[in-house]
Amino acid sequence: MSFGTAVRTCFSKYGDFNGRAKRSEFWWWYVFVIIVTLVPTLAAVIVLAASSSAIGQSSGAPVVIAIALYAAAIVITLALMVPTYAVGCRRLHDKGISGWLQLLVFVPCGNLALIVLWALAGQPADNQYGPAPA
Repeated sequence: MSFGTAVRTCFSKYGDFNGRAKRSEFWWWYVFVIIVTLVPTLAAVIVLAASSSAIGQSSGAPVVIAIALYAAAIVITLALMVPTYAVGCRRLHDKGISGWLQLLVFVPCGNLALIVLWALAGQPADNQYGPAPA
């Protein structure tokens, strides 16, 4: 599955926690989320760094711009949480594991266990969560 196809699929299945997702779908979506949230954050850091090098010569405008960029990053992150958890759930379903296992994010080192589970190959045959993804 290509990058664009994975992003379109995850947006079309925005809150769909049923079914299965291929590794490529999950990881391309994850790359998309990182890029989309990192861009405004880095822009805010650059604006603040550029304004701090010219102290005394700038107004409060760079700070307002940086705050707006950080706010945009937060809004984007919140908007992408549901499809991110949904594709993570579908990815675990591909292994034949319940999506509730994503609650491991609240346990120390649980993220590492989830990354391993997400990275492993799925079951090639149909399972209780549906047919193998095409």
